[in-house]
Amino acid sequence: MVTHIHQRKMADYSERRIYPYATAKDFAFERLMPKVRRLATNRLSDHPWSDMTDMEILKSAGLYEESLETGISGYNLAAILLFGRDEVIRACTANYVTDAILRRDNADRYDDRLMVATNLIDAYDQLIEFINKHTLDKFFLVDGQSVSVRSKIAREVVSNILVHRDYTSAFPAKIIIEPNRIVTENWNLPKMQGRIDPYSFTPYPKNPLLANFFINIGRADVLGSGVRNLYKFTKIYSGQEPELIDGDIFRMVVPLGAQSEAVSDKTDMVDKTAGKMSDNVAASDKMSDNAAVSDKNYHETIISYLEKHGEIKVAIAAEIIDRSLPTARRVLARLVEKGVLIPMGANKNRRYKRKDC
Repeated sequence: MVTHIHQRKMADYSERRIYPYATAKDFAFERLMPKVRRLATNRLSDHPWSDMTDMEILKSAGLYEESLETGISGYNLAAILLFGRDEVIRACTANYVTDAILRRDNADRYDDRLMVATNLIDAYDQLIEFINKHTLDKFFLVDGQSVSVRSKIAREVVSNILVHRDYTSAFPAKIIIEPNRIVTENWNLPKMQGRIDPYSFTPYPKNPLLANFFINIGRADVLGSGVRNLYKFTKIYSGQEPELIDGDIFRMVVPLGAQSEAVSDKTDMVDKTAGKMSDNVAASDKMSDNAAVSDKNYHETIISYLEKHGEIKVAIAAEIIDRSLPTARRVLARLVEKGVLIPMGANKNRRYKRKDC
């Protein structure tokens, strides 16, 4: 309690705590930095990070700094959370974990569970995949374009619970998927109490370094936009509004509407025009008009990537089109059928390149 009171009164953020004895060997830069550059340039083609060294990126993002008060320099907690090896993260934040739980048939315990205690870049992917695995994907026409609204909601849910939380607390963050809603809980240093009104609230950064980093790699929006996006897309998806309740425990409730009991990776196609929803159409291997529009966008994104990088793997394709691995495989297979791509290698080593290259 005394620690919590002290944190409330601090003028600084715990994410900026410097660990002077942390060295480059404590981080997974060699694996994660190429991914960070790729995500940043996917968001902004001329992003300055594309030409920076690893250390230049870290300093520009505020992840390696020198305290003008103490003279201590080094990697801070935000850097460790984003790039640290798992054992280093445990040493600095012993209680950090995000507990993803499915409670559909067994309300007393769980039907599926994933405990994530790795760096925030990989944690984001794992939590997104868990939500995708256990919720229906519905496509809607939004502003004339076919949009996976489930992906938009999952992005806001996961980025919120990873970025806007107090990592010094022993309270385990949770994402709970129930039959008709997603509930999240995480420890918080609140600036208000009660339900957040998206039209009148004043956004306040909980971890500005982490938030700005997620914005740069396209996994979050500018402060305040995420709340408005969550309200917008939840209402499209389920016809209901989410609840965001600020307090010592920040709680989010996202209604999902009716969900099938067995959710597979197959998508459920839904037509929507001018805010009016049509009947659901079960997804199958035969593409609907909406799926064709969506696939065209995916094809353009993948071809654009190949023009810069020469070849692509399934995992990277899934990342840049913001969909699951099975969907990315289907999109790539379709491009092979059309004679656009050539597959090379097999299984985990399989990659694709342009046929005319």
